[in-house]
Amino acid sequence: MTSAWRAEHVRRIAPGAAAVIPPVTAPDCSRLDAGRLYWDMWPVQDAHGARTVIGGRELWMALTAPDRGDPALRHFEAKIHLLEWRGGAWIDLGPALPDFPVPYEREWAGSALYHDGVLTLFFTAAGSALRAGGYQQELWAASAPVGADGLPGEWSVPAPLVHDYGPFYMPADAHEGEAGKIKAFRDPAYFRDPADGSEYLAFTASLAGSDSAFNGAFGLARKVGAEWTLIPPCLHAEGVNNELERAHLVFHGQRYYAFWSTQTATFAPDLGGAPGGLYGMVANSMAGPWQPLNGSGLVLANPADRPLQTYSWFVDAALTVCSFVDMLPDGTFGGVPAPLLQLELDGERASIRAPAPETAA
Repeated sequence: MTSAWRAEHVRRIAPGAAAVIPPVTAPDCSRLDAGRLYWDMWPVQDAHGARTVIGGRELWMALTAPDRGDPALRHFEAKIHLLEWRGGAWIDLGPALPDFPVPYEREWAGSALYHDGVLTLFFTAAGSALRAGGYQQELWAASAPVGADGLPGEWSVPAPLVHDYGPFYMPADAHEGEAGKIKAFRDPAYFRDPADGSEYLAFTASLAGSDSAFNGAFGLARKVGAEWTLIPPCLHAEGVNNELERAHLVFHGQRYYAFWSTQTATFAPDLGGAPGGLYGMVANSMAGPWQPLNGSGLVLANPADRPLQTYSWFVDAALTVCSFVDMLPDGTFGGVPAPLLQLELDGERASIRAPAPETAA
């Protein structure tokens, strides 16, 4: 059952009603490359969604690109790097994937699964190798065995997970575009249903057959045998919002939680005052129906005096929330990991509590 995130839900957002993310006063580059920008993070997770420690390492991944002085340029040089979280610091271990002869230009966000000694990276293949700067998006993956040192070995050649956009999703195959207005087919996030072991990919999508320019959808693919099959979205935001970014699923307290990030600028004009933030809905099963958390869907928002300070939230099974430092009050771009946060979920209510633990152990 596909549920709707409706305008009436968004209009329930009252000033001060959402959990407010603490101010980020001094972004910490830790032991990262000072000449690079970092954004859109995710941990290496097991099949239950828990962060992993392999060979003594807690590995994460993030998008990164050289700092060219204009943060908008990062999207056109994005590559996934391995990060290690060690002793309260982030360490850049270099590119996750070697250079392969592939038809896409760059790598956008995804997720990483460690299972039975193998690390699988699900990611967005963005653009075209034939022409720079495009907004084409497809869902791809590659795998590698993990050694005793906790690091991936030889990667398989990346391959597409699905070969078209199916009947439920609008193609995201346009070369030209504008950030916040492009259509989506990206951010694959792995999820295994504990009820029956079925495997899913959640992803950011755009609803096919919509009459609205604001037709964001929370896409789903289900694994059937060895193949991924596109199925109807679990929810959509037709007439409400263009982008339900970093769509992902979490199982907690015998309930299913669908989370996504969005920005004020991607809401329909009559909802333009809605805050950017982490949003979510909850259901008793993958079949739905899905109900908005906190009555509106809003889970976390930046402080009112710094509405763009962090973005691209991702929740793991322990309810640890990562994000990156976006725009600070002085107008500078952070481009580094933000402090980890900790959610609390109680049925249809979501809130924030103490800082997140520093390790997954």
